[in-house]
Amino acid sequence: MDEPIPVTRAVDHGTAKLMPDVDRPRAWLLAVDGAPQSYVDLDDPAHLEFEYARRLAHVLDVAGEPGEPLDVLHLGGGALTLPRYVAVTRPGSRQWVIEADRGLLDLVAEHLPLPGGSGIEVRAADARTALGEAPDGSADVIIADVYGGSRVPAHLTSVEYARSAARVLRPGGRYLANLADSAPFGFLRSQLATLATVFEELCLIAEPSVLRGRRFGNTVVVASHAELPVATLARRTAADAFPARVEYGDALARFVAGAAAVHDADAVPSPRPPDGAFSIG
Repeated sequence: MDEPIPVTRAVDHGTAKLMPDVDRPRAWLLAVDGAPQSYVDLDDPAHLEFEYARRLAHVLDVAGEPGEPLDVLHLGGGALTLPRYVAVTRPGSRQWVIEADRGLLDLVAEHLPLPGGSGIEVRAADARTALGEAPDGSADVIIADVYGGSRVPAHLTSVEYARSAARVLRPGGRYLANLADSAPFGFLRSQLATLATVFEELCLIAEPSVLRGRRFGNTVVVASHAELPVATLARRTAADAFPARVEYGDALARFVAGAAAVHDADAVPSPRPPDGAFSIG
């Protein structure tokens, strides 16, 4: 069998590169403009290499009974890591993936194709536009992992956007977002304040080193109208290979205190990562 070789291609929003993992025969890392975006093992879609993806998966694992099918709307596609995860851990799920970069979708479809009968529908569209077009109460989970380059676009950070997400969720549904920031956490705190204007329940999952302000890194925000299983999430994330902490309740309120909610008129993209924060060779 021929050894897999890297693939480099210009896509709509930069240069994408697929690189094979030398330790796993059919696993690939997707990077765009040098920043890692996704990791997929075609032989084992339940294997999640990136820490933030595992934290999102922990939330998915406790969204309903184990193995129960879910309706999931993914804003941001990448190499479809989490849609593939849901398809194998919750067979029969219906999933919709919105990705603005059509060239990236074509690259992934060519080199990392979805298996037949996956229940995953992929559409090239703007995330905010697609969310606005989604039917009321049509999703059990919305996962927002949208980055233009290395920044969350401004139009996906506002109260108006959060209201649209809440409209699409079913009662008890959960909104999940992958957000990156560093101390003093101006962006992250404003996003929590924004979501708090729409959702009654919030929690934040992050590595202690990120929360202590030692480095720039990914965090996972979870929002819902229903009570969140924070104790279960805390146990799962603490047992991970790279343990994380779950902040909620009074501790989260203290973290957010003084931050203002963001509206469309004053929304800005997430902060640019410092040089070398996520880049690869």
